[in-house]
Amino acid sequence: MPQTPMPAVGDAAPEIRAAVTGDGEFDLAAQRGKWVVVYFYPRANTPG
Repeated sequence: MPQTPMPAVGDAAPEIRAAVTGDGEFDLAAQRGKWVVVYFYPRANTPG
């Protein structure tokens, strides 16, 4: 998977789509205009 540059503070969030538990998909663009927290965490079982 190609690396994308890290966004700078104040940049618009990149397009994000992800599968959700159960059936469905989360689409960040569908949340436009709402307060949303997107949290990324390190791979499971790694320090950090």
